[in-house]
Amino acid sequence: MEEKAPNLDLNAAGDGEPSPTCFRRICVFCGSSSGKKASYREAAIDLGKEMVAKGIDLVYGGGSVGLMGLVSNAVHEGGRHVLGVIPRSLMTTEITGEPVGEVRAVSDMHERKAEMARQADAFIALPGGYGTLEELLEVITWAQLGIHRKPVGLLNVDGYYNSLLSFIDMAVAEEFISQKARRIIVHARTAKELVRKLEEYVPEHDEFVSKLSWDENDEEEVNFVPELEPGTVSSSSS
Repeated sequence: MEEKAPNLDLNAAGDGEPSPTCFRRICVFCGSSSGKKASYREAAIDLGKEMVAKGIDLVYGGGSVGLMGLVSNAVHEGGRHVLGVIPRSLMTTEITGEPVGEVRAVSDMHERKAEMARQADAFIALPGGYGTLEELLEVITWAQLGIHRKPVGLLNVDGYYNSLLSFIDMAVAEEFISQKARRIIVHARTAKELVRKLEEYVPEHDEFVSKLSWDENDEEEVNFVPELEPGTVSSSSS
């Protein structure tokens, strides 16, 4: 049975009434650089304004530089809450610039990604580099494994992610990625279209994944075979 779309949640936004949306907070992955094209910068600001119009708060990697600064300032100036999650080692203004909104310091990059994922109802990737791709692919993998059922979107500004999408399609053709897993990724050329598609997204049921347990409090004993010292014989073979 397919999962039903979440109920609409109306949140107050900057000026006037926001449009109805099923998201309280969206996590945005993007570059700490502004990129070469003005269209990347414009897209970051447009995404921030669309989130304000929808009454959606922002979760992101913290700081005020590059596209990260543009989207966070647009959301903050529009009256929505901004939560920046950043490792303590990166909290110098030389690296991240001045803080925007609430800043939550964490111990390392792993904790940063986990906290952003916990706080968000959906994920969007703007153009970015290695860090953006790593964050994006991890939440896609988590969705494939059933760790979360939150929508994941690419804001494909000026075809920035065309090569990535082509690579994923090739992986599908070569049977390394299933058609069902391919449909995890939602993409669009504009912020408005992408948010709409994410709102309409319904996770597909996977019988195998549904049997996996990711509860860290699960007390079921894990069975494993200890590594044998060289020259010893396993008791099971005697």
